[in-house]
Amino acid sequence: MNREEIIRHLESPDPRELFAEADRVRRSVVGDEVHLRGLIEFSNICDRDCLYCGLRRSNRAVERYRMGTEDIFTAVRDAAALGYPSVVLQSGESARYSLEEMCALVRRIKSETGVAVTLSIGEKTRAEYAALKEAGADRYLLRFETSSEALFRELKPDSSRAARMQCLAWLREAGFQVGSGIMVGLPGQTHAMVADDILLMKELDLDMIGIGPFIANPQTPLGGARSGTLDLTLRAVALLRIITRNAHIPATTAMGSIEPGGREKALQCGANVLMPNVTPVKYRAHYQLYPNKICIKDQPGDCAVCVAGMFGRMGRRVATGPGHSLKALVPADTKTASRREKKI
Repeated sequence: MNREEIIRHLESPDPRELFAEADRVRRSVVGDEVHLRGLIEFSNICDRDCLYCGLRRSNRAVERYRMGTEDIFTAVRDAAALGYPSVVLQSGESARYSLEEMCALVRRIKSETGVAVTLSIGEKTRAEYAALKEAGADRYLLRFETSSEALFRELKPDSSRAARMQCLAWLREAGFQVGSGIMVGLPGQTHAMVADDILLMKELDLDMIGIGPFIANPQTPLGGARSGTLDLTLRAVALLRIITRNAHIPATTAMGSIEPGGREKALQCGANVLMPNVTPVKYRAHYQLYPNKICIKDQPGDCAVCVAGMFGRMGRRVATGPGHSLKALVPADTKTASRREKKI
């Protein structure tokens, strides 16, 4: 599918055929299993000042927190007890945790629980990524948010697109299963930009792709902007499933926050991952990248019950394995398989 075809699907009056094709590809390539990854938002302290994010350092209205490594480990252990074979450790971008602390935490998680570990802690150095991988971390999620140089510079004034791309290259070099993604509906974003984003994610041969709608936060400079839509986000999910075929794609919390049933709809448009929140409840209200985030008052066990009910209604089942990359197991095409064999 080329750029013009992608744009046509993003703008078509009726996406039902697109959604049906994405669901068919999902069923054929990755199956009916949904991989669960317990999400732990362990700190909302951030040194970045991104215009769209409620955790931006200039937002004085946020009550900041930093979980201790013992508390993080307890949350991981609780996630494992709920049957989640994988966790995502996510925080704002800051230097509040030393490399030694993070590596020791990862080693303990791997040795005492055996769950797969995804880190989402921002831009680091090449050596830091290598150390985290050596400690046992399996995956790393670092969204590039937009492939547009100009839009990136406007929305993320204290970072650069080039630095983001370099970090993704270092992550791949270190041996991580690499995830990235975008926001859909950003102010100034065009359908052509979204098409470029999709093609870049295909080119990066990502193991995981996380996308969600832009939701305007009144405590940010973009508080008065129009939010993105679930419809356009679902179209992007569907196109990514068709084009990348075997990447893991989550039905993100933002999709359920912008519209009731949003995550279920994503699972019917190509998504195959869900990330129930297992952050201790006392912290959840303070980790709001955007307003009206769902599940902030639910106990971790409540989320497990909710997920089971959702899957039952949809005829889907919970995956039993850790949900590692499908790239080496289910090649998207001959070219991709050859490329990944060389990397492995």
